[in-house]
Amino acid sequence: MMEPGGLDGVLAKLRHWRMEPDGAGLLWLTLDRADSGVNSLSAEVLTELEQVLLGLAEAPARGLVLRSGKAGGFIAGADISEFGALGSSAEALAHIRRGQEVFRQLEALPMPTVAMIHGFCLGGGLELALACRHRVASDAPGTRLGLPEVKLGIHPGFGGSVRLTRLLGPAPAMDLMLSGRTVSAGGARKLGLVDAVVPERHLARAAAGAILRDKPAARPPMVQRLLAAWPLKPLLARFLRRQVAARAIPAHYPAPTALIDLWARSGDPEAMYRAEAESVAQLITGSTARNLVRVFQLQEKLKALGKQGAPAPRCVHVVGGGAMGGDIAAWCALQGMLVTVQDVDPGRLAKVVKRAADLFRKKLRDPREAQAALDRLVPDLAGAGAARADLVIEAIFEDAEAKKALYRTLEPRMRPDAILASNTSSISLEELAVVLVRPDRFVGLHFFNPVSKMQLVEVVAMPGRASDTARDTVARATAFVGAIRRLPLPVKSSPGFLVNRILMPYLMEALILVGEGVAPAEIDRAALGFGMPMGPVLLADTVGLDICLSVARILGAHYGGVVPARLEELVAAGHLGRKSGQGFYRFRGGKPVIPKGRAPRPGGEIEQRLMMRLVNEAVACRREQVTLDDDLLDAGVIFGTGFAPFRGGPLNHNRQEGISAQERLMLALEQAHGGRFSPDPGWASL
Repeated sequence: MMEPGGLDGVLAKLRHWRMEPDGAGLLWLTLDRADSGVNSLSAEVLTELEQVLLGLAEAPARGLVLRSGKAGGFIAGADISEFGALGSSAEALAHIRRGQEVFRQLEALPMPTVAMIHGFCLGGGLELALACRHRVASDAPGTRLGLPEVKLGIHPGFGGSVRLTRLLGPAPAMDLMLSGRTVSAGGARKLGLVDAVVPERHLARAAAGAILRDKPAARPPMVQRLLAAWPLKPLLARFLRRQVAARAIPAHYPAPTALIDLWARSGDPEAMYRAEAESVAQLITGSTARNLVRVFQLQEKLKALGKQGAPAPRCVHVVGGGAMGGDIAAWCALQGMLVTVQDVDPGRLAKVVKRAADLFRKKLRDPREAQAALDRLVPDLAGAGAARADLVIEAIFEDAEAKKALYRTLEPRMRPDAILASNTSSISLEELAVVLVRPDRFVGLHFFNPVSKMQLVEVVAMPGRASDTARDTVARATAFVGAIRRLPLPVKSSPGFLVNRILMPYLMEALILVGEGVAPAEIDRAALGFGMPMGPVLLADTVGLDICLSVARILGAHYGGVVPARLEELVAAGHLGRKSGQGFYRFRGGKPVIPKGRAPRPGGEIEQRLMMRLVNEAVACRREQVTLDDDLLDAGVIFGTGFAPFRGGPLNHNRQEGISAQERLMLALEQAHGGRFSPDPGWASL
């Protein structure tokens, strides 16, 4: 029902929307969510939109343009912060059905409507755009459209699964929703998701033109219409289920399978909308969705750390042209920084440039942009760039004496205000800093391999360094990580820091199991069954057994533990894993030869031994305050090791499984397998 005072009365009270008519009889409705840098569809935003739509239904105009008042994008989606308030599936269903109804009111307006899209148009934002009759988009690089709800453990719920399938046909629509990927404006045009793509300066004219022409929506190609009909529909559904099951265990990630089932059973439109809402209401209150929302929020928390105002270095010098150093240098150049990379071996520097050129061609489709990035990466045999750099990153091999010898020659050549950072993965900064004249300018920046894919960077600070210079060093290093589009994790200096320290007992337990005669593939399948992205034995082979041995020795000297004999034997024989073609697995063409077999039952002894070693070390890191809080610890393990995202991190997993039950399991494993399973004293404070 319309509020007293009609549409004008409604418009006068709006916080998030404003509407302006123009001389051509068009109405321009702008979303500019108050007290937020981005647009999202909160309950209050939807309520206001509903009031506007009720008024427009009674007083239609020539056409309606929906646009964003935010420079960064259209609409990011639903307000994820409100998900946690949905205490039951019944509450969730009411919320979703209400959103569906608002979008159906938009769809039913007696006038042409167009969504004017620039920047991101995601999730509920794209669902709103789909409820419009037309869509036009800016061709700017930042324009991305998609329905990434599966990454939050749900699927579209405001009618998106119905409208997208109807618009594109089942195969492209299901691909977009099941993958959660986003597409550029040009890609959206090819799919038929938008009607026109124009430069941003012409976007308003294109939106007005779409209304004035008001062409009927194009139908999907005939082949897509056939796929939506019997007998092809059940065949496509079966194919999609197989694809989904190959990527993720449906019991861990139920949303993709639920979406396929929803489409396969779809009938009349009203039943389809109702089934969509009921499906999302069940998913959104389940543990997977709640934990994946938690992971998203943890990611946003880390991103925020990299945007806290410290100036980011613009000129970077990297010492070490190996795989890690070269890839760090290439990634920094890709992000617009001027980078010099130093190594004593000219051949190694040539390989750095070749790998960088391959990366730039892959990431930057415009050859001119790829060449510009390559021009920013300068091989530096003499190390002259160290004198000009804001930030110098040491990325040589993991040997404390070699690093200290380098620092003695490097520090005197650096600017007094420059930062020296080490990419050490396991050596404490205190041990390395003893040779430095300015230790307050020293910090750890621990990247993970491969640099172009792994999001996390540990920003390592030495405890007890409380001077303004030391704080400024950490702040600038954190800003640098944010500037290169990575997630900074502040950690305290200690051997192994957070990620490697927690990962190493897990890897060592896997190799102990191999020594006991358990097949590597069986061990890896148990880890995959828990939800890890890669089994620990294959992970060791992929990282390099020589590197695993070096880190295991360093951490073993500090924290105790025996290095498995089989690891020592393989390294001594030159079997280093993937890089040598032989490790615990044999490799052909860089890929492991893995014998087929059945996955162990969930929660079996192999899984327990692997995961409880990891969880116990996480508890120890919590007790020692290696991170500032539990959330950052969980975030570090998720983004640094790939720890099963649907479990929300090791500490969160402990809470959900029950602290007492987990501690009893540790004690049982200790009785069966010895002291390496002794519960850390930190269990008492959980």
